[in-house]
Amino acid sequence: MPALPLAFEIGTFVVLGIILLFDLLLVVKRPHEPSMKEAGLWVAFYVGLALVFAALMFAFTGPEYGGQFVAGWITEYSLSIDNLFVFIIIMARFSVPRKYQQEVLMVGIIIALILRGIFIALGAAVIENFSWIFYIFGAFLLYTAYKQATDSGEDEEHAGDNKLISKLRSVLPMSESYDGNKVRTVVDGKKVFTPMLIVFVTIGLTDLLFAVDSIPAIFGLTQSAFIVFTANIFALMGLRQLYFLLGGLMTRLIYLKHALSVILAFIGVKLILHAMHVNELPFINGGQHIGWAPEIPTFVSLAVIIATIVVAVIASLIRSRSLEQAEARSGKATDGSSSAVDEGLDQAADEAGAKDPRH
Repeated sequence: MPALPLAFEIGTFVVLGIILLFDLLLVVKRPHEPSMKEAGLWVAFYVGLALVFAALMFAFTGPEYGGQFVAGWITEYSLSIDNLFVFIIIMARFSVPRKYQQEVLMVGIIIALILRGIFIALGAAVIENFSWIFYIFGAFLLYTAYKQATDSGEDEEHAGDNKLISKLRSVLPMSESYDGNKVRTVVDGKKVFTPMLIVFVTIGLTDLLFAVDSIPAIFGLTQSAFIVFTANIFALMGLRQLYFLLGGLMTRLIYLKHALSVILAFIGVKLILHAMHVNELPFINGGQHIGWAPEIPTFVSLAVIIATIVVAVIASLIRSRSLEQAEARSGKATDGSSSAVDEGLDQAADEAGAKDPRH
């Protein structure tokens, strides 16, 4: 990547750090559930900020690296939206009051930034010295894509149930209820932890798992640590407001997981092809690069990522609408149906209940 002015890189991190600090202070000083308008304005602001930064990248580094940032940002943003599904489940499982969910999400975002910063630094160092790591990254992403496509959702439903959480509950003195947004409180004259600690630990573990998945994915689009880190920051900024903006829409994006599996598989193949192109392993083609292995251009990656997400969102909304219409028609039929029709509907409901993992 062409050398960016040092002032530009420093200025980028200073500005983003100030914005994140202001966002954190806003949550701490005024905990509340944002309105749809407020959440929408914040999301629009952060998306606009990312687009302005993308324009600056195009201006300073040209279309290749500008395109890498946009592709990386969209990929990380999509994976971050997938995080929201799990966050919603965690909030519901631990009955976190809506008023304090912003703070929980903000803490989760800070943990995610720290973990991803560590992973990015380690990943950049490894890539710099061991090009064969691309084979491992590629294989890992293909495996992750398969797991994503075949995931039934049961792991997410039990996101709050693991041995570490159970151990914390048994070892640490803990209150039965929340005390505002406090991690510690006083019960019968004794200092104890509140369930908020368990929520923070669960969010942190979730962030760790997602960092393991997302960092190899973006390194498949760019090897620039600066682009990787800024793409992750912009993807996480505004995620808190997006949580409240999307709300019920999250459950309607039924094909988002399939889209992400396609994107991860595509980037996995891209990484393996790149590994073959820069091959140094002596037992593969005598340690020479494999000439027929093509390099997938950045603009192709960007087109595939955008097209996959657009198709998934449109298909999800169409499918959700058709299901809602079917339910509405089913309700009308039940109201004026004969006993025979009622029996048929009851049988269908029983079959659906049998398939529901919650039964």
